[in-house]
This record gives sequence, C-alpha cells and structure tokens, in this order.
Amino acid sequence: MQRQDLNDLLAFIAVAEERSFTKAAAKLGTSQSTLSHTIKQLEARLGLRLLTRTTRRVSPTDAGDRLLAAFVPRLRELESELEDLMSARDKPAGVVRITLSDHALESVVWPKLRPLLLDYPDIKLELNIDNGFRDIVEERFDAGVRLGESLDKDMIAVRIGPDWRLVAVAAPSYLAKRPAPEVPQDLVEHICINTRQSRSGGLYAWEFEKGGRELRVRVDGQITLNSSIAQVEAAAAGYGIAYVPENLVERQFASGELIQILGDWCPMFTGYHLYYPSRRQNSAAFLLIMNALRLRTE
Repeated sequence: MQRQDLNDLLAFIAVAEERSFTKAAAKLGTSQSTLSHTIKQLEARLGLRLLTRTTRRVSPTDAGDRLLAAFVPRLRELESELEDLMSARDKPAGVVRITLSDHALESVVWPKLRPLLLDYPDIKLELNIDNGFRDIVEERFDAGVRLGESLDKDMIAVRIGPDWRLVAVAAPSYLAKRPAPEVPQDLVEHICINTRQSRSGGLYAWEFEKGGRELRVRVDGQITLNSSIAQVEAAAAGYGIAYVPENLVERQFASGELIQILGDWCPMFTGYHLYYPSRRQNSAAFLLIMNALRLRTE
C-alpha cells in the first residue's frame, strides 16, 4: 500500500464515520472541496463507489461498509499500540544496560540505585562489570561509568561521584618480612599485586605524585587481578602490596588488617562520571537512573 492510499483511506473513514463531509473536513483540518476530491481519487483508483452522497446525508455503500469492516479494527489496534508506546515513553520501565568497574559499582552506583529499584519494579537494570573501555554504542549499552578525565569528547558526561585516590596497602604479615617502601621506586624490590589493563593488554604502571612531581612504577608479583575488591582481599591475606581505591580499605585500616604505605605519594583522581552518546533518545527509566546517580554538591 502506498502512503497516499493510506492517507486517502483515513480520509474515507472520517467521512464514513461522521456521515458528513463538513464534519470530517473540520476533524481532519482540511477543506470540504479537498476532502471530496480525495475521496473521488480513491474511488477511481479502486474502481469502486465507496460513498452514497445526497443533499442531506452521506453514507457508505456496500463496498464502503466492507472496507470499513476490514480496515477500522486494524486501525484501532494500531492506535492502541501507539498509545501504549507513548505511555511507556513517560513510564520508568524497560531494560537499562550500564558498563562499569567493580569499584564504581561498589562505591557509587549500587548504593544509590539499590533503594530506587525497589520502588520501580518495571525497570530491569543490567550492570556489566569491566575495568576496560567499551564501545557502548557498538555493544548497545545505554551508558558507561568511568573517570571524568578519560572520557571521549563526543559523549555527554554527568558527574556521579566525588574525587578519590588510590592508596598502596599491605598486610602486617607481609611487612613483618621486609621493610616498608619509603619511596615509590622501592616497590620494584617488593611483591606487588598487579592489574592488567583491558584496553592495551599491558600491566598497569602505578601512578604517584608528590609536590608536583609525577612518576610511574612498573611492579612485579605473583598475582595479577583486574578486580579492586579481589586485590584488597589478596593484600589482606599477605600476598603482597596492592594499589587500590582508598574507600575500599577503610574497614581494613580500622581493624588493622591492612596498613597504608607511601601515603604522601598517592594522588587524587577525578570522580566517576556516567557517560552516554550525545545523539540518543533517553527512556524514562534511564533518566530516572541518571538523576538518582547524579552527584549532589549543594
């Protein structure tokens, strides 16, 4: 069916239901003469007379009644589906997929979204744990969470967390066997828990800064993990020195399970941001989640 045929059929239905060219023209926002011409063209293309016209009334012919019976139920069904889609647009529901690191999940995202999800059972949230960068467009994620300093310029970014820092930590049992490093370069003589970077495939060179001086140290050890939480557990078990987010080890500091080292060399990092493509239509569910995650500075 051509688009023009569909438009003409809609015009015919309006006239047949209103039983009047005047009322149908007003309903469609067109003139009576234009509407009459449209119906005549439709009848000519079909080779059927669809309406009986008198000076007092307009009514469908037998062919017109059959066309109405065949077409109107389908039209009403389509209108109902469109209404459902429109209402879903404003209702927080559906699947929202986000890629993020385990630290972002543990420290920022899950604490904020956990109570929200209880109030909105129609939202289905998929959180994909990955410390590397993902092509969120290609892999059909709605958004990602990464540090603000590492985001692409063509993304919209919403800050969701405060600045934080990495800290070097070790268990007392580990430090009992060897002296604690005094400067970052001393780490090359120690057993460290490494992190493999997803994007490059190489091991993460630990970043330090003091008094404006920046340096990187490549460390070595028995274990390589790409989970900050697993690194904390390994360090607490005495497997070596770990370089982990400070807020993940507050409990271990308080209990004495872990000891911080090189504290004056540990730099701050820009907080986490939720990022998503600049050209996308965001669902009500996504907007609700974004607003819940947004960092409140007031």
